Parts: sequence; C-alpha cells; structure tokens
Amino acid sequence: MSSSRAIVCAMAFALACLAAMPPASAASGDGGILYLPSAASIAHCPSSCGDVNISYPFGIGPDCFRQGFELTCSQTTQPPKLFIGNSTTQITDIYGVSVETPMFFNITSGSGTNNYSSISWDAPAKGITIPDYNTFFVLGCDFDAKLFDHVGNPIGSCMSRCHRELLPNQGSCNNTGCCFISLQQDISGFQATIVRADGMAARSDSMHPGIMAFMSTNYYTQNATDLFSSWTNTSKIYGAQLQVAITDQPSCKSAQMNNASYACGTNSYCTNTSSYGGYYCYCPSSYYDQGNPYLSEGCTQQDYYNPEPKEHCRRSCGNINISFPFGLEEGCFGNERFRLNCTSAGETLFSIGYAQYHVTGVSVEDGTLTVSNMLNNSSSGKEEIIAQLGQNGGMYFSGPVEDEFDFSMEYDIVIIKWAVTNSTCQQAKQNMSSFACRSVNSSCQDVTHDKIFMGYRCNCSSGYKGNPYIHDGCQDIDECSLPNSCNGICQNIPGNYKCTPCPHGKESDSTKRQCVTSTKQRNLLLGIAIGISCGIGSIIIALGTIVLANKWKRGIEKRIRRAHFKKNQGLLLEQLISDESTTNKTKIFSLDELEEATNNFDATRVLGRGGHGTVYKGILSDQRVVAIKKSKIVEQIEIDQFINEVAILSQIIHRNVVKLFGCCLEDEVPLLVYEFISNGTLYELLHTDTTVKCLLSWDDRIKIAMEAAGALAYLHSAATIPIFHRDVKSSNILLDDNFTTKVSDFGASRSLSLDETHVVTIVQGTFGYLDPEYYHTGQLTEKSDVYSFGVILVELLTRKKPIFINDLGAKQSLSHYFIEGLHEGSLVEILDSQVAEEADQEEIDEIASLTQACLRVKGGERPTMKEVEMRLQFLRTKRHKKIQQLTEKDEDIEPLLCPKDRNLYGHIELINVGSSGCYSLEQEFASSFGMPR
Repeated sequence: MSSSRAIVCAMAFALACLAAMPPASAASGDGGILYLPSAASIAHCPSSCGDVNISYPFGIGPDCFRQGFELTCSQTTQPPKLFIGNSTTQITDIYGVSVETPMFFNITSGSGTNNYSSISWDAPAKGITIPDYNTFFVLGCDFDAKLFDHVGNPIGSCMSRCHRELLPNQGSCNNTGCCFISLQQDISGFQATIVRADGMAARSDSMHPGIMAFMSTNYYTQNATDLFSSWTNTSKIYGAQLQVAITDQPSCKSAQMNNASYACGTNSYCTNTSSYGGYYCYCPSSYYDQGNPYLSEGCTQQDYYNPEPKEHCRRSCGNINISFPFGLEEGCFGNERFRLNCTSAGETLFSIGYAQYHVTGVSVEDGTLTVSNMLNNSSSGKEEIIAQLGQNGGMYFSGPVEDEFDFSMEYDIVIIKWAVTNSTCQQAKQNMSSFACRSVNSSCQDVTHDKIFMGYRCNCSSGYKGNPYIHDGCQDIDECSLPNSCNGICQNIPGNYKCTPCPHGKESDSTKRQCVTSTKQRNLLLGIAIGISCGIGSIIIALGTIVLANKWKRGIEKRIRRAHFKKNQGLLLEQLISDESTTNKTKIFSLDELEEATNNFDATRVLGRGGHGTVYKGILSDQRVVAIKKSKIVEQIEIDQFINEVAILSQIIHRNVVKLFGCCLEDEVPLLVYEFISNGTLYELLHTDTTVKCLLSWDDRIKIAMEAAGALAYLHSAATIPIFHRDVKSSNILLDDNFTTKVSDFGASRSLSLDETHVVTIVQGTFGYLDPEYYHTGQLTEKSDVYSFGVILVELLTRKKPIFINDLGAKQSLSHYFIEGLHEGSLVEILDSQVAEEADQEEIDEIASLTQACLRVKGGERPTMKEVEMRLQFLRTKRHKKIQQLTEKDEDIEPLLCPKDRNLYGHIELINVGSSGCYSLEQEFASSFGMPR
C-alpha cells in the first residue's frame, strides 16, 4: 500500500461508524460462532486469500468467523480473490470490521439508449453499508450524473464539461473532466444515471476514453491527478469502504447483558453503530493497536516495554538512522509507540492512531522525533497536526493527544518529545527486567508536558554520549579533543579530563592543546630538520618518480586488459556463470596467473594446434596441471563461439566430458583453462603412424566408443539444457592415462530449450564428419551428432582418416567408402588388421550394423545417442561375459583359440564359430533395453 493510500485508509477507519451484519438468529448452521474464541482456537483458520490478510471476526470455513462475517476465497483466478459470503462483492483490504471493495463502472461510447446509461449496486447482505465518507466519482467529458439511494431517494447530482483540453495535472475534481457527489448518510445501495449533455456524441480517444464511474473515499476530491493517470488502469483506484457491524444484539447494552454471545474481549471497548443497529469493539488508547478486541485475549496494554531487542535488526530507512527503542520490525522496538514503518521508496513513517507522518529525524539523546504532515507532503504547524490527531483522539486516546506526546514547533519543523512508558523513574526501577535505561553510564529522568506527567526517559550521564537504551550505549566523551581550558597536557578520563602543567623548556600550544618545544630550541631543530628533509626529499622524489612511472605503465596495461575483457564479452560471461554452485564455480583467471603457469606461453609448452586455437600445458599455483587453450579469434562470431563453449562447459558435470576450470579474457584472444588429458586425442592414436600396431586394443576401442556415446547422450538428454555438440570428431575425443574418454571442444555447440527439437543455424563442422542432411537443410538436430559419431566408429574399425587418399590417388569420404564396402560384402577387406585379428565376426557384424544405422542419410532413421550408448554397452558386456566363461573353463579354451589370439594387453580374443550368434539391428536394440548400465 502506498503512503497516500495508507493515509486515506487510516482516515477512513478513524472516521468510520461501522454498520450492521445479518442477525445472529438468521442461520445457526452456517459454521459461524456466537461466542468469544481464543487465538489458539482459530489458529488453524486461513489467515489470507491472495494479497488480502484476514483477521477475526472475518474468516473462511466453519468455526473460523463470527456469525454473519463469513468470507469466500475464490481460487479460479491468480492471485485468488476474496468475496463476502457467496456474493460477487470482492474484498481487497480489511481494516478491523471495515472492508475495501473495488466498485467502478466503465461506460463506453454509445452504451445505453440515446446516450443514457444507468448503473446500480446493492449490498450483498443486510447490514452492509457504504458509509458517508465515501464519494461517487464520474470521470469523462460532457455528461450529467444523478445519484439515488437504494430506494430511489435522490442524493445529489453533478456535471462535467470539457470546453478546453483536459489537463491531467490539474489539482482537484472540479467539473472539468471529472465531477463527484458526496454521500450525506450511510446507504446500503445506490442507483446512478449518466446522460450525455445536450445529446453530445461520446468522446472516445486516447485522452478521453469514454466515461468511468466509481465509489471511493473522498481522497480524489483534492487529488484528481491520480484519477487522470488511471484512465486505462482501474487497479490504481481506491475501492469503496464498506462498514460491517455485529448485529446479533441491537446495542452494546443489550449485548453485554447476554454475556455468552458478547463479542468484545478483555480490556476492549464497545460502541454502538450510528445506523441500522448493532455494535463494534475496539482497543482504548492505553491498549492502542495491541491484540484483537474480538478474541478472548482482548487488548494488551501498550505501556509494556521490552528493553532487549532481537539481534540483526534493521537500523536504517533511506537516509534516516533508527536507534533503539525505535525500530521497524517486530521485536526490534521497545513498545508500540516506538514502531516506525519504512516504505519501498525509503521513507520513514510514524503512526499516531491511524494517521501517519513522515519522519525527518530521530534522536534518542534528546528524546525527540521530527515529523512533517504526510497528507500534503509538506511540513505542518503544531496546531494543524494536533487538529488532525484530535479526530483520532476520540477513538484511540482516552485523553488529549498531549497526554501521550509533547508537540512543539521550531523553525517550521514539528518536534515530538516522547517518554518511554507512563511511569515515574521510581516506579520503573522496581522492575529492572523492563527498565529502559540499560547503559551503565545512564540516568533516568521524569518527563512532563506543562503540568501533565508523561512518563520517564533516559539520558547519558555527564561526560558521556550515545544511546542510553542499549548495553554500553553511553560512551565516554574525549574532552581533550574538544575545546577546553587546559593549558598543559590534557588526559582524558572516564566522564571527565585531567590537565597537567607543561614541564620546564616546554610551552603550551593552545591550538594543539599540548606542550611543545620553546621558540629557540624549535628554530635549531627546524634548521636540522630542513637539511635532513631536503636530502630525504630528493631521494623520495627520485623513488616516487620511478614508482609513478611503473604505476603508470601498470595502469596502461590494466586499462588494455580491461578493454580486452569487455571486448571478449567478459561481463556477459560473468552473468552466465554467476549462478553456479561454489563447489563447481568456474573461475575467471587473470592473465598474470596463466603467464606464470605457462612460462609466458613458451613454445615448449605447446600441446597441439587446432582449428580453434593453440593448447598449452600449464601448472597453476595450486600445482594443478592444466591445458590452456589460446583461441585464434579475429572476428566477433569466433568470440561468440568462445563464450558459447565456456557457458556450455561450465554447466556440464560428466566423467567423460573434459572439465572446465575457468577462462581468461584479459588478453587480445580469450583463453580456456581445463583439465590436462595426458594421452592426447583419439585421432593421434589412430592416424599418427599407421605402419605400426595401434596402442588401442579392440576392447579399448569399444570402451572409447561407449564412453563417447555416453557423453553425447548426456548432452542430448540428461543435461539441464539439451546441447548439440556440432563438431563431433576423433580429434575432439581426448584420452587420459587409463584411456578414459573425454569429449572436448564445445566452441561450435548449441543449446536449446526443452520444447525445441532442432535449431536452424549456419552450417558448421568438419568435412568428413558433417551430417549431409544438416549440410543441405541447415537444421541442426541431435541426429547430426549421431552421424558424426558413426564416422568415428568407422575410424575405429578401419583406422583410416575421415577424408583419405584411396588406391587411385583420389580423395574419398570414409563414410561412403565404408557403406560401399558393406554393400559389396567386402567389409573384412577394409577393416584394420588389428581389429580383424582381435575381434570375432559377430562383434564386427554388430558394430558394422550399428555404424550403418548411424550413417543413414535421413536423420529420422538414425538411432538416438542413448540407443547407441546402450547398444555399445550391451556389446561390451556380452564380450566380457564370453571371455569370462572361456577363462573359467580352461579345458574348453584351447580348441577355440589360435596361438595369436592374445593382444598386446594380454586379453584373450575370440574367433567366430558360426553365424548363430548374429543379431539383426532391431533385435539387438530390443535386447539392449533390458541390460543394466
């Protein structure tokens, strides 16, 4: 609620004379109660509906409301809406037993008959009234409006004309674009007619969009500017105030005679309503705003004081410091009279009754509060504020306002002097647990206003200053730092100071307030000091020049690095990785750290060079061995690829995906820092020297293929955001000491939302691995990575490069070469000799079948990476089981093995013993679904 709205609601409640509710005898089975409940007995009841807080006697559900005060919470909208009973009258706020409801009517151009429109509203139940402090407003141009009560008696009329252009910043609703009719008494319904003046056509444009009528408090009579800002947004208009009262008895006297159904709790007051009969309850000034008068606990005495605030209280609002006993939060102030409110705009508000005032200063040392009138946002005189408080005093203060606060006026500022509680110092000290003066060096003082006793207040003792209301709040004043009469050495002591005369040869310096050397000795020492100072000064200047030059150079270097940081999208990258957990936080390294780690990027530290940059081996300060990739960035698109790779790697945690430690953006080209993989790339192991036997056995090749497929499957389906690698190739598959696979180089990768199946992008990738369907359509899907992975499977089978020179000396695609060999039945001839030696025919057929499926031209016919991973895992599991069975039966091994059936790693290899073990691709996929991972 805005500050202006709070004032309107406060004034409305302070002036309210609450009206009637349906009689208690009307229905006894509606779940309402006619006794005085306790807070514990209704603790289970809903306390809110949407944005509206609910307090008893209102309630939702059986035994949660006083009979006649039932509410309904509709869950059909978001946020939910609150209604009176089963009616259509919505409640947007509750003040005691007064409620606010939106009540406005839009009358568009041409509505009604012959430019005549009629609107009406009736109370949803007997006893609900619109009090006389509401006003009927009509906003628009060139109309006459008349208002009648629910039985047709005239209330008043008004008219609006727009002979000149409507100004949205005019002050009041003065019949130019707006008119109003004030209510003369409480009503339970109304009718209104709106007629276009002299048959004028309706004006409907951006400045005058038809006519809008609504019932609200009289706030807008002087604040019409807020109306004109709400032409198209009625949510900014305050709703009408409805009054409700307890009507099971016609008056307080009769209600008190029937104690079993009396609604007012302990220490609460009862007041008769002004119309329709009934009564309501409230807390008197001594119990102001404490408790609920409709619960058995009733009103709690305000004079209770809590001298121990809770920890970590907020102690500022805007530019106002708020010291205890004042506070903003529950448990942070001494008692209710010291409660302050902080608005979202940083304004501090102080409430007296239901009037709120703008706080401009708080002083616990002087015991004052400086305020200005919030009604017109300007400072007001004492008489005006007290006049406003007098309206509240009848309901909330048992005596004059001056009994509670002492108002005075100084330089057009209103000063409120306050007391802690309405007790003398002697009375307060009898209960030290609630005594307000907590500091050791504090004293208690009785406070009076004229001849009226107000209570007691605390002060710091002489020689101390601070806050006497908190432990150790009064601190010693250092009198020696202040002007005093000491002509010698001043020594500060608690609460005072001590002065010692100057010794012989010294004299007192009144400005420094200490003893100094006499004039003759001072001149001698001054000459010596000048000579020494000149020598030292020359040295300092020389050293300073060197330091400044170095600092200037470092400043230039720092600015250059900062410029590189911005050019390389460093701010964007900081945002992309800011949400990561602390344990997996991607670090942005400084260039100095990486230069030290690589010996200034020494050429001997180069691990390899690729299409996206050069990779160096480095050792960080924490002794981690890392690979540092220095990109070859010359265009913005490559910078975007670099940021893309960092953003993707920072959110991936998978044992078969290279781990990113961080990056550096302070160089002209960005650098990536990720884990060091010792065995290089799969491409190097397969193709560096094809004349010697490969270090990778058949088992190793299956394992590498399975782990790479698992990493890609994770990117496609298990990562937080699906990711397409877009550059799957053997040179991007790294192997560590144990030949564990690590997929790397995500510079060309793309992520997409969960509801996307593909993304249209510029074709990017490496020839020989590039999906032909993606190449022709530009639609990147997960099946594009499947095709590239199929090419890697062919490399593992044939140990040939994706684009190789055939026997005729021409370049040929490895995928086409493999498919042709498969169709011609010459698969064995194109296999790597080591594969043909170590693998049996069944395994070769299964891998070939899977590879053929991955290399299908149409992406929709290819398996998913998850299916590929499961198929490879099944193949590897079946091979291990077969070897294990043969190992356990030593007597059956010999007939099946040839002497050459052991590879370099000592693994026992099998030869094909028939075709009965061959599966079709469909059969093998089906069987793989049941295999555990």
